[in-house]
Amino acid sequence: MYLNKVFLIGNLTRDPELKALPSGTKVANFSIATNRKSRNKDGVLQDFTEYHNIVAFSKLGELTAQYLKKGQQALVEGRIQTRSWEQNGEKKYRTEIIAENVQFGWKGTGGASGGAAGPGKEESETKENAAGETIEYPTEEINPDDIPF
Repeated sequence: MYLNKVFLIGNLTRDPELKALPSGTKVANFSIATNRKSRNKDGVLQDFTEYHNIVAFSKLGELTAQYLKKGQQALVEGRIQTRSWEQNGEKKYRTEIIAENVQFGWKGTGGASGGAAGPGKEESETKENAAGETIEYPTEEINPDDIPF
C-alpha cells in the first residue's frame, strides 16, 4: 500500500495566479508559508519558515484565485508531485502540492472573522471588510431546515 497525502496550514505568500492550459482547463498557482519553532544546540528558540508551491486545477483553481489573497490563511489538502523539464540544456526540478481540497482561513492578522454574535456582542446589519467595502448581512434568522444540503 502507498500513500501520498499532505495537509498544510499556512499563509499565502502571494495572490493566486490563474491561467488556462491549452486544453482549456483552468489552473491556479500560489504558495503558502508554514512556520515552526525549534531550539538550536545552544537552547535558543529559532523560527523556521518553509515555502510550498501549490497547484489547483479546474473549479478548485478558479475558486482559490477568486477568494484567496496574499496574507490569508488556508488549509491545503493534496499530494506531493515533482516535475522536471529541460531549460538551456540543464535539467530543472520543482516539487509542488497538487491541491485536492482547499479551505479558506481568516484574512489578515486580526484572528478569525465572521461567525455568529455571542453574548456581549452586538449584531450589526452591515460590516466593513479589509478592502473597505461594506457587506450587508440579512437580519432574519437562518433556519437549518432551509439549507438544501
